[in-house]
Amino acid sequence: MKRFAPPYVACALVWLGACVGTAHAASADGRRCVAPAKPGGGFDLTCQLTRDMLAQATGGRAPLTIAYQPGGIGALAFKATVNQAAPDGKTVVAFSSGSLLNLAQNRFGPYTTRSVRWVAAVGMDYGVVAVSRESPYKSLPQLLEALRAQPAGIVFGAGGSIGSQDWMKAALLARAAGVSHKVMRFVAFEGGGEALSALGDNHVQVLAGDAAEVGRQIEQGVAVRVLAVLADKRLGGRWASVPTAREQGYDMVWPILRGLYMAPGAPEREYKEWVDALGKAANQPATARALARAGMNPVWLTGRPLEQAVDEQVTQYRQLAAEFGLAPRANATPP
Repeated sequence: MKRFAPPYVACALVWLGACVGTAHAASADGRRCVAPAKPGGGFDLTCQLTRDMLAQATGGRAPLTIAYQPGGIGALAFKATVNQAAPDGKTVVAFSSGSLLNLAQNRFGPYTTRSVRWVAAVGMDYGVVAVSRESPYKSLPQLLEALRAQPAGIVFGAGGSIGSQDWMKAALLARAAGVSHKVMRFVAFEGGGEALSALGDNHVQVLAGDAAEVGRQIEQGVAVRVLAVLADKRLGGRWASVPTAREQGYDMVWPILRGLYMAPGAPEREYKEWVDALGKAANQPATARALARAGMNPVWLTGRPLEQAVDEQVTQYRQLAAEFGLAPRANATPP
């Protein structure tokens, strides 16, 4: 069995339902969550979770606006947050392990994990391997056998370019099939939402995506089939009947940390308000029920422990990037 398992990170996971975000507008008290991609992907989902958590913690008294800021799979939003003239304590920005992977390769520019303030983790997602519902592949071994036999016949869709999180998962699948990542075919999209739409329309054959955003797209009618979950054991809820890659002979695990950061100089009072509200929501009974439906794991992490976990993931992602010959750009100092 072939094994890859990025570091696990303890974090809080709350799934309180999906809503439609409002782009580039302000809530009544100015609070907003920036999703650094187009609507429909994992960043959007993280902001929706944050909005619902905040509403539950305050009895609906603290509305939250979602603003979309695509560009470089998070790079534009990261740079804008770091370079705020007046640090904004009412704005948080969604991040994922994909953001940390980009930081590991210095794709966000001359910044490190200390360039922003990490607020909290709000979810632990997992990678999935998905194909169109019309695909002839019914299992992960079938897909990898086809990839092994004809590497040029299968095109992966990826939220991001070479070195992105989706690309990394695809490269690991190619490695498992005995195929060099250098000959793997893929099409890059700005985010997971676009990649999933392309998969549903049969423009690409495979997406190594994320369980949360794939599940959300399935609810919205995108016709895809999930062949494997990249978790250490089966997830619950909608994913209970989907086998892990490990069960199918490939010990690949890809946990995806989802959370929020804010400007490094944001006022301490407002930082604490965010942490307190999210922590209160994480302890609500509705959270456990929502987690079971989503098939994700409940954990909570903030403050210094979250910073340490972020650093650990960045270090391990830097090592993984080196394995695939993706040398970090020499424009930032490792944490």
